[in-house]
Amino acid sequence: MNNDNRKFVSVPAGVPGPRAKELLERRKQAVPSGVGNNTPIFVEKADGALLTDVDGNVFLDFAGAIGTLNVGHCPPEVVRAIQAQAEQYIHSCFHVAMYEPYIQLAEKLAAITPGRFAKKTIFLNSGAEAVENAVKIARKYTGKPGIVSFTRGFHGRTLLGMSLTSKVKPYKFKMGPFAPATYKAPYPYPFNRPKEMTEEQYAEFCVRQFQDFLCTEAAPEEIAAVIMEPVQGEGGFIVPPKAFVQGVYEICKQNGILFIADEIQTGFGRTGTMFASSQFGIEPDLLTMSKSIAAGVPISGVIGRAEIMDAPQPGEIGGTYGGSPLGCVAALAVIEKLERENLVERSNVIGDSIRAYFNGLKADIHHIGDVRGLGAMCAVEFVDPETGEPCKELVAQCTKACFEAGVILLSAGVHGNVLRFLTPLIVTDEQLQEGLDIIGNVLRKIVSANQTLGV
Repeated sequence: MNNDNRKFVSVPAGVPGPRAKELLERRKQAVPSGVGNNTPIFVEKADGALLTDVDGNVFLDFAGAIGTLNVGHCPPEVVRAIQAQAEQYIHSCFHVAMYEPYIQLAEKLAAITPGRFAKKTIFLNSGAEAVENAVKIARKYTGKPGIVSFTRGFHGRTLLGMSLTSKVKPYKFKMGPFAPATYKAPYPYPFNRPKEMTEEQYAEFCVRQFQDFLCTEAAPEEIAAVIMEPVQGEGGFIVPPKAFVQGVYEICKQNGILFIADEIQTGFGRTGTMFASSQFGIEPDLLTMSKSIAAGVPISGVIGRAEIMDAPQPGEIGGTYGGSPLGCVAALAVIEKLERENLVERSNVIGDSIRAYFNGLKADIHHIGDVRGLGAMCAVEFVDPETGEPCKELVAQCTKACFEAGVILLSAGVHGNVLRFLTPLIVTDEQLQEGLDIIGNVLRKIVSANQTLGV
């Protein structure tokens, strides 16, 4: 795409621009280097799927604050809800003086989450905190200590979150020792399925692996819960076979093990249903949520079967800022917008467009090994066409060249060789196409310049 044909993206100041360079120097002096940054830009304002930096550059945001902005930047109805709430009261601490929005949001979530049973909800601050509390509740209810997560899974950066997370660098390196009684079971990777296996055979094999795991690594009698991302996020947007998820779910039911669905990245329409668990035909005992629940206002939650959620006694779960009034009213406005504008259905349209575009690029970009996803939770995996080895460097060059050209993208996967798409669900067809064309042109230039990329 020629720069003259761009309708939305504009990068006249370059990246980083002069003002951003000044702020980067201040950032180096004031902020630890361990706080990573994907792009060297500083935001001035944002609206919908567009982000403007302090130098006047305008970007298409296909990262969505790591999946936080399903309804886009600054949706007017959410902004108005926050403003109105801030004029009434900002914080009273639900443990001290309760407020109705907390109850309203819990009631709404009980109606829209998977599961035809009585539910209760606790609200917290972050995704990692939701995971921590889901584990606490599961242990309290079952009286058992063990928690099983999966290879390539990501569940946060707290001590327990790191313990459940699979990727060592950058999340866990030299951060141990980790929490005890945590185990990691094998998780499917359909792209790497043995060629001699059919998809059905592979799913059966993966279920048998999990059964064997409960014989060799952890006894069911000692396992409180299994925690699973219905679609792995940081691990590379890996969509497991439906039969695998259902198989693990049934094994849990047969052995008195709770099933926790970590829907922090998959929730609120991202995968083409309000929650991804619905697509796998399961009703989790507990479900964690955060990210796109409130359009960027920090809030998270754990919802689950009422009898399980009632296991902890008063004071055993909670937190000073958990379920802030601002977060609750923002979340209610987000859910209303998702429903009113049919954004869950829009997710499927966006996802179909992204997958069709990159499948069409395969003829030119032979490094495209896999195009996958559910709904608008899409990913493209790059491998060396000769060896099949991950092309981490290609993806790193692509994300850099894309933000320099005006499209913000993120990588994923344990090898860093996956482009992931977390576009706001309010992105227009024109915006989506402009962004995809920019990415396609960037990839063609990179591959043309170096046909030997790979690891």
